[in-house]
Amino acid sequence: MGISSRLFRLPRPRTFLYLMSLRTGTELITLSLLLNKLSGLYGLLAILTGISLSPLQLSMYLYSVVALVLTAFLAPHVRKQSPFQCLALAWFYILDSAINGAYTAAFAFAWFLALSEHHSESSGSAKDKSGSSIYNTAGFTSPELNVSHVDVVGTPASGITAGQDAVAIGSPGSPAASASSPSLGHGVLQPESLPSILIISGLWAVRLYFILVVMAYARSVLRAHSYSASTSGLFDRDAANPFAPSTPEGQGWKGKLGRAMTAIGREYWLGSEEENSWQRGLGGKFRKSGDVGGPVERERRRRSGTGPPMPASVESLRANDGR
Repeated sequence: MGISSRLFRLPRPRTFLYLMSLRTGTELITLSLLLNKLSGLYGLLAILTGISLSPLQLSMYLYSVVALVLTAFLAPHVRKQSPFQCLALAWFYILDSAINGAYTAAFAFAWFLALSEHHSESSGSAKDKSGSSIYNTAGFTSPELNVSHVDVVGTPASGITAGQDAVAIGSPGSPAASASSPSLGHGVLQPESLPSILIISGLWAVRLYFILVVMAYARSVLRAHSYSASTSGLFDRDAANPFAPSTPEGQGWKGKLGRAMTAIGREYWLGSEEENSWQRGLGGKFRKSGDVGGPVERERRRRSGTGPPMPASVESLRANDGR
């Protein structure tokens, strides 16, 4: 493998947070996915209380319910190490991350527009752009004037009664906090936007690492299944696909779907790797790194005379028989 391919290949973690195995990490990630999709069920129940939802929110809640059912079906197969279900879970987690990214971008766009409208001198236009549900639940107030502070000037009052007349003079807000019309850029530049952007970026960094962990575990399951099914005891790259038409896993619609899933990124799912590191990712339960070859390989070496030297007791017995 060349240096360029090593630099640009997809990372392949062997443990979860350097503390747990890939299987344990995948189980925890799947559990977090289940808890996350429960929000869709509670969102639909909120309709019964009379809360109005936008079409975007309603579609997200409906998708979350479908994803909850699918995740609950695939979750038990993580411990069973089923090749098809583990691979399907990896691909579903990738697809779910892309869909969540689209929803996050849409809601962030609406939120920044609402924030820009709140700090803008003009009102009314952005409320329609950002969506009434987001604007109404954001907790914003609706001041008539956009000022940074108010100065109260008192003057002696005229007449017999002693007193003063007070006049409130508002100073206009800073240019960064005011805009002629609401916009996405103006909302991003608000002081409240920076913590939101940092939190979202941090959560997505964690999500990307979770994707790598789930993919690495599915890869190790595929390779372990192919290794255990090999008659020679060696990893055969040409017959590494457990969903080949000649295998039990490759029959029916599951076989077709499995071949389609491994066709995308075949080098990652079924490609070779030095020093059998995929075995170490599963805890080394299948074979030690120094043990190469099964019964067929040992028989071939015995016949060719290239096997290990015979014990001294066997040589002495042969010598006595010759006498």
